[in-house]
Amino acid sequence: MPMTLHAASREALAAAELRLLELADATTSTDDLAKLGEELFAVLGLLIEQPSLRRAAADASSQPAGREQLVRGLFAGKVSDATLQVLVAVVTARWSSPRELVDGVESLARTALLVRAERDGQLDSTEDELFRLGRIVAGSNELELLLADPAGSVPGKVALVDSLIEGKVSPVTKTLVDQLVRHPRGMRVADGLAELADLAAKRRQRSVAHVRSAVELTAEQIDRLTATLTTIYSRPIALHVEVDASLAGGLQIKIGDEIIDGSIAGRLAALRRNLAS
Repeated sequence: MPMTLHAASREALAAAELRLLELADATTSTDDLAKLGEELFAVLGLLIEQPSLRRAAADASSQPAGREQLVRGLFAGKVSDATLQVLVAVVTARWSSPRELVDGVESLARTALLVRAERDGQLDSTEDELFRLGRIVAGSNELELLLADPAGSVPGKVALVDSLIEGKVSPVTKTLVDQLVRHPRGMRVADGLAELADLAAKRRQRSVAHVRSAVELTAEQIDRLTATLTTIYSRPIALHVEVDASLAGGLQIKIGDEIIDGSIAGRLAALRRNLAS
């Protein structure tokens, strides 16, 4: 499920994200952004593995200066200055719970990497790669079970997924996917990949339309549908199209919580409901 934060944590994340974006604007190196994201993910791993550390970092009863001192003592000289500045912004803010602080660090790491993809002109391809890999994982029950196995070797899971994507995806996609496999945090990997694809789309200030079609759509049909939905919703719409023969015909489109069902199966289901009422 997408991250849900309480009011205090939303404010804390907004402040830390602002600091991150200020630092991103100040650098001309996308490698620095990659390092920032990777180091934030490394810190995320520590926070997940060490409950006492995440409790101390989010302890609202302590002084912000004390929490800053804790972070500087742990990470100064071990991470870049930019990463340290973002971490200071994180721990000096007020979070609703340690869990939500961890959610925030994960969100910041992802943002840093998506900004890198954006700078490299790879945001479109990153979004598409995440979506396609999500469909592959969702379509393989055996792969889903292997990745979800709590007793399975984490390095083994990462190596398995890497064997599927090696040389086929951008460095940003690979880092995001590896991190998700290492720390799914109770989420199915397929769902996590879909969430990451949505984040990439939102980074471009687009809405995502999940389209199920009974048949493969042509490039012209996709362009026409994109233009139509963009007009209807008065904002750019990104399409993720999945072929589903069970629809029998037509399309089913889901944007957020809204479903536009033009499929034969959908119309038959609606007819049955009307007849039964």
